[in-house]
Amino acid sequence: MHLKGICYQNKTSPIEKRDIRACHGLPKPRDYARGLQTVKRSILKSMALSLLEILSDVFLGESDTVEHLEEEEQQHPNEIVVVLEEKTSTEVICLDSSEQSLCSSPPPSKDLIAYEVMVNQRNIEDLCICCGSLQIHTQHPLFEGGMCIPCKDNFLESFFLYDEDGYQSLCTICCSGEILLTCENPSCNRCYCFECVDALVNPGSSAKFQAMSNWKCFLCLPLISENGLLKKRRKWRENLKDFYDRESQRLLEVYKTVPTWKRKPIQVLSLFGDIEEELVKFGFLEKSSGNGKLKHLDDVTDVVRKDVEEWGPFDLIYGSTPPIGQISEHPPVWYFLQYYRILEYGKPKMDSEKPFFWMFVDNLVLTEDDREIASRFLETDPVTIYEVCDEMVKNAVLVWSNIPSMKSNNSALASDWDLSLLAQNIQSFSDFSLWPARLVNKCFIPLREYFKCFSEDHTS
Repeated sequence: MHLKGICYQNKTSPIEKRDIRACHGLPKPRDYARGLQTVKRSILKSMALSLLEILSDVFLGESDTVEHLEEEEQQHPNEIVVVLEEKTSTEVICLDSSEQSLCSSPPPSKDLIAYEVMVNQRNIEDLCICCGSLQIHTQHPLFEGGMCIPCKDNFLESFFLYDEDGYQSLCTICCSGEILLTCENPSCNRCYCFECVDALVNPGSSAKFQAMSNWKCFLCLPLISENGLLKKRRKWRENLKDFYDRESQRLLEVYKTVPTWKRKPIQVLSLFGDIEEELVKFGFLEKSSGNGKLKHLDDVTDVVRKDVEEWGPFDLIYGSTPPIGQISEHPPVWYFLQYYRILEYGKPKMDSEKPFFWMFVDNLVLTEDDREIASRFLETDPVTIYEVCDEMVKNAVLVWSNIPSMKSNNSALASDWDLSLLAQNIQSFSDFSLWPARLVNKCFIPLREYFKCFSEDHTS
């Protein structure tokens, strides 16, 4: 549930945030300059002692630690040992004064990113800004910083996930997070977790931003804005597309997202199934002023290429098979073949960079051979979207689409599913949906990155 300026994930009550510096031993911001000065000392022994002073502040926080270690150094001049938690931990950091290196390092943590950059002078591009790992695989597409393989995979799967209120389900930076700040720019739907904001901007920033009456996020603010270590890339929209094209293992590419001021009302062609209610719900159509366009056709027998070109161009072409149990004059595969024919008429030219989306939904009436034909023609496998009630599948559809994160939102078709039996069980429910739009409506939300949306005042 999203509240003003904040989203509580999983409907849990917000957990009180502990002071990051106290939890993880980070030096306070005012200590950064002192830390940088001490590590630059030319005398090797002074450097080691200065670093020990920093380490004692970080891990122990006790004033007499350095004095104790100076006495130990007189007995063991070449090795310095710092015990992190004497009572409960056996972890030891060994520091050789001739090599100035740590034998072991703390595990990855977002809260150590600032320390690595400010004190250890590490380039932020060499740190994963999602988790703090030093094992970098690629660069973050939106902000300056690196990404490790696990965070890259999570980003690919989760970036285009949205809740029904239109906001992202997860943090724009790390694609995780429990408590999320929501941007209050009416044309933005991005969220940021408290952990990323406090670690990359400044400890306590999340609470400060939450208290603001009209907080705008880091991608909405000008490029020159000062936000600690969090700096958006100059061409982040292009970077996002290149990131998906390069890192994703799927054949379908993701179109470059469109800036708010360039987004135009969506133009939709809907075949056999009417999705007007869903498009109005998410603000793509505005009935009062006629913005946006939806053309719905139940019969396409006499439609030719010239008709589609005159009606278009279209941004989304949607189609579906008839509902389970509905008597129709054509076999189920006819609806797919007609949809594919119209889809070919409505596609933009091969060299066009214009975002163009399509979706075909099967109400579990296609045969196995029909589904194989659909997958071969559309060059992708379907995903299953289903509704469960009392541990029983109450309704289900198969969906082929190129809308971002279709495969993240839903599950691939399980090979052991008996769809014929499932269809019979669904039909036995007296209140199952006659049309699939109620199940697939959330799949349209990622289109808000590409097309103009209208306020809820006009779409309610």
